[in-house]
Amino acid sequence: MKLKTVSLTAALAGHSHAALRFGCSTLSVQRLDPLVQPGSVPSAHVHQIVGGNAFNATMNPAIDIGETADCTTCFFAEDFSNYWTALLYFRHRNGTYKRVPQYPNAVGHDGQVGGMTIYYTQESFTSNAQKVTAFRPGFRMTVGNAATTIKNGTQQQFGLRYTCLQDVLTRWPESPDFPAQPCPGGIMAIHHFPACWDGKNLDSPDHQSHMYNTAKAGFQTAGPCPASHPVRVPQLAYETMWNTTEFNDPDLWPEDGSQPFVWSTGDDIGYTTHGDYVFGWKGDSLQRAMDSDCFFRACGHNKGGPLKMQGADGQNRCKVQSTVVENIGTNEWLAELPGKAMKK
Repeated sequence: MKLKTVSLTAALAGHSHAALRFGCSTLSVQRLDPLVQPGSVPSAHVHQIVGGNAFNATMNPAIDIGETADCTTCFFAEDFSNYWTALLYFRHRNGTYKRVPQYPNAVGHDGQVGGMTIYYTQESFTSNAQKVTAFRPGFRMTVGNAATTIKNGTQQQFGLRYTCLQDVLTRWPESPDFPAQPCPGGIMAIHHFPACWDGKNLDSPDHQSHMYNTAKAGFQTAGPCPASHPVRVPQLAYETMWNTTEFNDPDLWPEDGSQPFVWSTGDDIGYTTHGDYVFGWKGDSLQRAMDSDCFFRACGHNKGGPLKMQGADGQNRCKVQSTVVENIGTNEWLAELPGKAMKK
């Protein structure tokens, strides 16, 4: 089946209210996980992190990172939130591993280095049936499960998917599994978070119970929020473009024809895909955006929108020093994954 390539501009035409879509360059790549393993240095597996420079091993929820960070890798300069996912590796047929590089998404990511695309939308791009309430300082959540080996769990979470890219604009089809063949444009990993909040708890022991997921596949209109989680918050989503093209040589792939990509968790099927989020927008900036009718990068001041922006130079300058210093396979092949995560 030929993959469908969709123009973002055409596909999202006809919007009637605010939606943010913007790039964030890479802030850090290291084994830290302040939500699931706070204070552990190092954490079990490697993450790629974007956003504000208040990121650290503990991320005390009592500290408003929107007020303490002083730079961000994100296009909107008032967004000091942190966003992270696992790191993707390629496993050579000889059993060694190498980090898969990231590249910027299509449309409006000029100059970005690595990183991700971040979305904050209403319940859909075309419907505004319910007021959207911005997250509060101290809010955090995760989506997915870094320890799961069950396909059914991932299949039921429509927001956790992969797209085998023909080019940077490919958006279909989506799959819960890693692509089984080389992808000409790389692999896009997709993370859609729940958008219904209980209105009380900024977090929960599993970082998920305070939220409820009514999302459907892609950017379709979500279902109504239940009485237990009545507050509609922005639909948060990540898109990460993994540049797998340097590994498309069939002589590198397993001789048995199996696919060779592995999350830093050790998962070679794709079910442990997960995303972490810590809110850190400054003041009421995110609420102002959600209350407006701006769209994507036009939410910036230069287009009459409510948000401050910065150029790629500012995004790429913002970094945090690595707390965990180790070889993560950026320039050479590794005999095993950092931390020996989920070693088989």
